[in-house]
Amino acid sequence: MNILYISDLDGTLLDPVGDVTAVTAEKLNSLIKQGMNFSAATARSVYSVKPKMSAVNMNVPCILMNGVNIYDLKNDCLINSEFIAPAASAEILRAFEHNGKQCFMYRIDDGILTCYYSKLTTNVMKSFAEVRKYEYKKPFVQCNLADYADEYTMYFTSTGSYDELLPVKLEIEGIDGVDSAFYLDVYNDAWYLEIFSHRASKSNGIKFLREKYGFEKVVAFGDNLNDLPMFAQADLKIAVGNARDEVKAAADIIIGDNKNNGVALWLEDNFIKMKERTF
Repeated sequence: MNILYISDLDGTLLDPVGDVTAVTAEKLNSLIKQGMNFSAATARSVYSVKPKMSAVNMNVPCILMNGVNIYDLKNDCLINSEFIAPAASAEILRAFEHNGKQCFMYRIDDGILTCYYSKLTTNVMKSFAEVRKYEYKKPFVQCNLADYADEYTMYFTSTGSYDELLPVKLEIEGIDGVDSAFYLDVYNDAWYLEIFSHRASKSNGIKFLREKYGFEKVVAFGDNLNDLPMFAQADLKIAVGNARDEVKAAADIIIGDNKNNGVALWLEDNFIKMKERTF
């Protein structure tokens, strides 16, 4: 049976400090050599996924930015992108402005994924930008966002408290053609609101991979609220031990936590058995 094994990264495959452990990399690479189809689905962009996953010989394109991009790390190329209509982008920016919140906006600029912002008003935003600019070499441009919100725009994100971001999320729910993910970051107490085309999600990313590469079944691993759409498309849903209660409730199986290589150890124990399993 042609099975895709796909894992969320932060809080699931990555350890609590955000790295792939040597144990996880070794076990995954061994299983990939044996024929396992392995990929990742994450809110991260290609700039941070590349260094984070460099130790793993991932052999299936991954789902990035919650489904906005499908990217082939092995061949270093973009497979698919989902853009937001300019009129919807203008409404999104108005929702942030109306609620007194700043955001980051992503678009393709001459073939390069670029992040735009108008102001860095909080320490969390400043930290977000500094890590990605200096550690991951992501291009950042300061500008009036409305001037750049065109047909190449694909993603908006903001971070803050639940109470700050909830009004923005509720206002955005009324905009045609967009969807969002709203969840607590696994590394701090900040909430993230991410907005993208209604065609882009971890769920639709899995549909794309199924159809393009002919996977008969999908086994998905997750820990956070933005993994629930991925679970909705998976044939077997697996939550790590440190997952949120809502994710555990939606899972078929609960395994070891990300602190102790839960995903890799489960795969090592079950990959051969899964070939013969009836879903």
